[in-house]
Amino acid sequence: MPDVREAVRPGANSVRFGEGARQMNDNSTWIPVDGSDPVRAWVRRPASGTGPALLLLMVEAFEGNAHLKLMAERFSEEGYVVVVPDLASRGEPEEVDLKPVVAWARSLPEVVGLRGKKQVGALGYGLGGTLAAQLAAHAHVDCAVAYCAPGMEDVLAQAGESAAPMVLHYAEWDGFVPPAAVARVKQHVSVDVELYVYQGVRHGFFREGSPAWHRPSMMTAHTRTLALLKRVMGPRYDLAALWDKHTELEFAVRDAAATMKTMVAHPYVNSVPVMTGGVGAEYLHRFYEHHFVHSNPKDTKMSLLSRTVGADRVVDEFILSFTHDIEMDWMLPGIPPTGKFVEAAFVAVVNFRGDKLYHEHIYWDQASVLVQLGLLDPKGLPVTGVEAARKLLDETLPSNTLMEKWDESSQDSRKAG
Repeated sequence: MPDVREAVRPGANSVRFGEGARQMNDNSTWIPVDGSDPVRAWVRRPASGTGPALLLLMVEAFEGNAHLKLMAERFSEEGYVVVVPDLASRGEPEEVDLKPVVAWARSLPEVVGLRGKKQVGALGYGLGGTLAAQLAAHAHVDCAVAYCAPGMEDVLAQAGESAAPMVLHYAEWDGFVPPAAVARVKQHVSVDVELYVYQGVRHGFFREGSPAWHRPSMMTAHTRTLALLKRVMGPRYDLAALWDKHTELEFAVRDAAATMKTMVAHPYVNSVPVMTGGVGAEYLHRFYEHHFVHSNPKDTKMSLLSRTVGADRVVDEFILSFTHDIEMDWMLPGIPPTGKFVEAAFVAVVNFRGDKLYHEHIYWDQASVLVQLGLLDPKGLPVTGVEAARKLLDETLPSNTLMEKWDESSQDSRKAG
């Protein structure tokens, strides 16, 4: 095969190639394939300019395909050099020899995985998923992910001992891959093959804009996909450190512009109890600058209780304490300062794309806060005050104090004994 490697400009969406491949004006290129016509492909790079390579496989045209373009953008944000071969233009796309495409991607100077290895993964949808799994079954790629892929029982049955790890995603109600077919695939599941079935969804649940699109299932599948890709190829980021830096800029430095630089181009924040925050950089910067970073009492403190770090998110459980001596638009909109001290239980679910924060879902016990501020009378209501936060610090504090029938169940237990 002719040498197609040549220096690239980091961050560019298209590449310049040497002899054997030619640059197209539409951000595509032609990859030479021995013994057949070249395969056309589109390339999108991460902002860093380098990363593991990821082949996106779908037997549909890339041009005008909003889903493929969105996925190419999303995975480049995750830190991958994304290569999208044009399978739709081939007469029999399932017969395209993708091994030269993998070799070409692996040869790119900007492609690098864990410990400096030249790593390539494959991810496909429908028949594209079957093609991705075939590459992994014969160890041509380092890992593969398949969405709603038909014929997987045959692919897995033919997999060799050196097969690369895979993740398979299926819809419960898939007219192309019915439950009986998925059951046959499950017989081949092993340590290196993970299979997930998403309940109550149809084929295309992963595709935004499709009538079958189901955001919760799509997001869950995306996280599981990233768990495999990052474990095998990277890139790996210290998400906990990135989140700590973000909160430092929010609460200590109180710099809205610097806070926004830690986030993706189109982030969102949702403070669930009061629905404050925003979607998009401009809207969210306005929220941070005028309603958040300067709207926290000076003695505000976050006391971490637990932290869980996953493939693409951090989940923190903490106590937020403060003296309510200024109006806190983001948490207590419209409530003037009461001077009361508050301790509240919080949970933050923080999602990342690559090394940038994508979204925050912030939960807290608003009833407990209102009780402590004297704005809600707890009598006759199933709510508590500071006790809710204190019990997280001391599990020996009493439970079930709001349940009038709790003592009765104790008596019933003694009678039954």
